[in-house]
Amino acid sequence: MVFIQPEQTKKSIKIPNQNQHLLRAKYPQKHNHYLFDDFFSFQAETGTVIDWNQSRNIFVTEDFIIGLIEGLEEEVGSAASVVMYNIGKEWGKRDASFFRQWFMNEYQYEQDISQKNLHHVLEAWWWPFATQGWGNWDVDLSEQNNGFMFINIFDSAVARTLGNVGKPVCHIYAGLLAGFFSDLVQKDLNCIEIQCYAMGETYCKFLLGKKDRIDAATFWHNEGATAKDIEKRLHNGEYLA
Repeated sequence: MVFIQPEQTKKSIKIPNQNQHLLRAKYPQKHNHYLFDDFFSFQAETGTVIDWNQSRNIFVTEDFIIGLIEGLEEEVGSAASVVMYNIGKEWGKRDASFFRQWFMNEYQYEQDISQKNLHHVLEAWWWPFATQGWGNWDVDLSEQNNGFMFINIFDSAVARTLGNVGKPVCHIYAGLLAGFFSDLVQKDLNCIEIQCYAMGETYCKFLLGKKDRIDAATFWHNEGATAKDIEKRLHNGEYLA
């Protein structure tokens, strides 16, 4: 799993020549660069790892994830999930700002990102996360006009690390998705994990949407509803009074 150094993803920073991505310097117009060996450039002389987007990356072990979560729980107790969600949401908002600039520069588009095919935009955003070890995803946009959508994450770094603990654990993912999509559509969206690998499921499922949809799903989930139950109720237009 890889963490990106925050200050290098949120603004344009010129990296010294010796730390430039060698493959990108050779093939500046290459877009299919998401194989591990293509995406990362290992700088042996400086001990750094630069990705295709000229951001510095830090590789961490599963022990780091466990230590981070256990440390938060020791400090703030049950509020640790809220803290992780808020960290993810702020990360998502800032990453969206970076992504807008990167997307237009990478593909040399003249139209605004809002005018581009949404599937293309979303895949361009998530591919680096998949390469960095955050897992693959699948986005269901069929209910977008009804104010919500479902997102599946396969091989979540957090859930895979914690194992079967019987509850949703991917709060940072939920926050990341809420933050990014809120910035993308310029509306305040929330996100909840309604199915998790750490609950014995094969993948994690997130519901992203407007506050009334998320409030309803949260209530149903707390009452014991499964992801399929929640999907069915939302598809039928059920919300809290």
